[in-house]
Amino acid sequence: MPLRKDDPKSVGGYRLLDRLGAGGMGAVYRGRARSGREVAVKVVHAQYAEDPVFRTRFRQEIAAVRKVSGVFTAPVVDADPDAERPWMATQYVPGPSLAARIRDDGPLPRTELRRLALGLVEALREIHRAGVVHRDLKPANVLMADDGPRVIDFGISRAVENHNTLTETGQMIGTPPFMSPEQLTDARSVGPASDVFSLGALLVFAATGRGPFDADSPYLTAYRVVHDAPVLDGVPDPLRPILERCLAKDPRERPEPGTLAAEFVAALPETGDEDAGTVRLRAGELALVRTRPEGMPDSDASPVAEPPARRRGRAGRLWAVAGTAVVLALGLTAYLLAGPGDDDRPKGTDVAAPSRWTALPAGWRPWQTTVDATAASGVKRASDVVGLNMYSAPRCAAHERAVFCAGDGTLPMRIDALTGRVVWRADGVPSIAGKGSFGFRILGVVDGTVVVEQQYRPGREGDPRPSVGALDARTGKRLWHRELNSGPARPHLAGDLVVVPGGGDGRSLVARSARTGAARWTAALPEGQYCDWAQTGGGLPLVCAPALVGTRNRTLLSLDGADGTAHTAKVPLRSDLLGMSDGRALLVDRVEDLERDAYARIRLVDTGTGRSTTTRLAHELEGDVILADGVLWCASSSGRLTAVSARTGERLWTTRTSLEQPSGVTHDPRARTVYLSTASGRVAALDARRGTLLWETMPRAERAENLGQESSQVLLDAGALIVSTAEGGLFTLDPAHPDRKPVSG
Repeated sequence: MPLRKDDPKSVGGYRLLDRLGAGGMGAVYRGRARSGREVAVKVVHAQYAEDPVFRTRFRQEIAAVRKVSGVFTAPVVDADPDAERPWMATQYVPGPSLAARIRDDGPLPRTELRRLALGLVEALREIHRAGVVHRDLKPANVLMADDGPRVIDFGISRAVENHNTLTETGQMIGTPPFMSPEQLTDARSVGPASDVFSLGALLVFAATGRGPFDADSPYLTAYRVVHDAPVLDGVPDPLRPILERCLAKDPRERPEPGTLAAEFVAALPETGDEDAGTVRLRAGELALVRTRPEGMPDSDASPVAEPPARRRGRAGRLWAVAGTAVVLALGLTAYLLAGPGDDDRPKGTDVAAPSRWTALPAGWRPWQTTVDATAASGVKRASDVVGLNMYSAPRCAAHERAVFCAGDGTLPMRIDALTGRVVWRADGVPSIAGKGSFGFRILGVVDGTVVVEQQYRPGREGDPRPSVGALDARTGKRLWHRELNSGPARPHLAGDLVVVPGGGDGRSLVARSARTGAARWTAALPEGQYCDWAQTGGGLPLVCAPALVGTRNRTLLSLDGADGTAHTAKVPLRSDLLGMSDGRALLVDRVEDLERDAYARIRLVDTGTGRSTTTRLAHELEGDVILADGVLWCASSSGRLTAVSARTGERLWTTRTSLEQPSGVTHDPRARTVYLSTASGRVAALDARRGTLLWETMPRAERAENLGQESSQVLLDAGALIVSTAEGGLFTLDPAHPDRKPVSG
C-alpha cells in the first residue's frame, strides 16, 4: 500500500517505501537502508509511545526476536525502543501472510500443507530452544515466503523462565481462535506447549479454511477453546490424530515439537509429483536424498528468470518448487545430507559422490571454539579491548593448517586448524597497552608472515590512527610495524607485497616486503580520488572515484607488481571492480536507477590499452557478487545463489537455499563446490557446475546479532571447512560428513 500523508518518510536512517500493514499497536512499512537492503520497519503508534508499560512490552518483543535465530523466523536488523516513536527493523520477507493466502486461494493442498507443517515445527523448535514462548502463533503472523514460512510478531512473547509477565493484570492478549486454553484461564501457566496448541489450530485452518473452534463471536470461540472438542472435518485422515494431540486441553498431553516432524512426514508423505527433494526415514533419523522425476533436468536449479516476487494471484504466490522440499526438511534433522554410501538410495538420486571430497589430514577432528578462548602463549585471555565499530565481525584467514583471526576489539591470534586450540594471541602491532579503542584486520598470510592492519583511537574523539605491521606466523612475535597517514586507499596484500598509503599526505602508494617491511616501489594516485582494491584475482587493480559529486567517470588503475608502473583507464562511475579475468579487469555496471542495488552489464577492461567491452547480463543480478573461476556468483539476502558466465553474461543456474542473509560465496574448484554461510553458523554446499543443493546445516552459533555483509565466512583448509560466525565463533566441518558433532577447541 502507498504511504499516507501522515506516515513518516524515514525511520532510524531507513527510507520508507510503502506501507505493509497496520494493527492496533503500530504500523509496518517496507524500508530501505543506505546499502540498498530492504527491511520491514515496525513503528509504534504515537498514542502508545508515552505508555511505559507498552514500551516495556516492545523492548520485550525486540529481546525475544533477537534470541531466536532459526531458519523460519525474521531476524531483527536494527531497533530503537527509546525513540520518540519506538521502532524495530527486521528482515523483509516478500510474500503474503497465511491468512491472506487462505483468504484468496482457499485451503492448502497437501504438498503445501506438508511444507508449512514442517517449517513451523522447525520455527517452534528454534523459538523454544532460545527460551521464548511466542504466544500469538496465528495465520496473520506466518508469512509465506518463496523459500519457506516465516514466523513474525513476537509482541506478546515472553521468556520461558520469566513468570512475571506483563499480561497478569486481567487483560486477555492474543487471538482467541488460536489461543490455548491456559492462555484464556491462567496466563501464568503458559509455556511452550501453548505454542503447540496454536500450531494445531493453525494447521486445521490451513487444511480446511476454518479454525477448529470457530464461532460467531470471540467470546463463544474462547469458550469452545476451553471446553469443547475441536472440529476437524476436512482435515486429512492421517493428520487428524496428530492435530487432536496438539489440541489437547491438558498441556502435558501435547507432543513436543521435536517429535512432530517425523509424524508429519509419515502423515503427509511425498506425492511423487515434486521436482526435487524426498525425505526418507533412515536409521532412526531423517536424512535428505534428492530425486528427479522422469523427464526433469539433471539439476533442480532453474536456468530461467524467476517470476516477479509480488505477482498477484495463486500462481505468483506458490512456493518455488525447486529446493523447497529441501528448505522445509530442515525441521527433520540437524543436517541435510544423504551421506555417501547409502545403499538404499533410490535410482536417480543426485547427491555428492564420495570422490568429490578430499581425505582429511591425520589428526583432524571437528571442533568448535571462539575468538575469546584461552591462548597457549602471548595474551592468554581475551582482554577487554574496546572496538572501533569499523569491522562487522572478526575475520579470519586459513594458511597451512592454521587459522589467523582479528577484528574490532579482537586481538590477532592463531588457531590450530586440526584441533581448534588457540596457539597464540598477540597484543597488537605494536602493543595496545593503555587506554583507547582498537580494530584489527588480517590482510593475509605469506612467507610465514601474518600481515595486520591496525586502527587506534587514543580517546573517544578524533580519527583513528592507522598502521600496518607483520607478525611471525609461528610465534606471534612482531616482525615490523609502520605508522600510516590516512590515505585514499586501504592497505592491501598482493603476493609478497603489502601496498599501503605513503607520502606526507598519503596521496601515493608504497609497496613493502610482507616479511621485512622494506620499501620496494612507490606509485602516485589520481589527485582528489578515493580508491578500492579488487575483491579477488591476481594483479594490482584498483578503481578510484572522485571525491566531488557530479563527475561521470571513475579511474581504473592497474599497477605492475615489479616496479609500480601504472596504467589507467576510464570506467563509468557506477561500475564495481571484482577482479581479473583472462588478463583483463572485470567490473560490473549498476543499473541506471539509483534507487536499485542491481547490476546490468559485465565490463572487461584491457589494463594496458584502456579499451573496454561490455556484455549485457541476460538477467539483472541483485545481491553480493564475487568473481571466481570465470563465474560471477551472486547470493541474495533470501538465500538464492545464482551463477553467471563472466564471458557471455548468461545465467548458468540459480538455486534457492533456506539460508537467510548469506554473507558471501566461497568457491572450491577442486571439489567443484560453492559454499554459503550465515551469521548464525548455517552452511550450504552446492555443486558448482549444476547448482544442485548438496546439503545444508542447522545453526551452530550461540547467538547471531551481527548481520552485516561480512558477518560470516567459509575458509578452505586441506579438504576441511572452517566457518567463522558473526559473534566470533569458529567451527570446522568435514564436507563429506557435515553431521559430525564438533568438540570444544
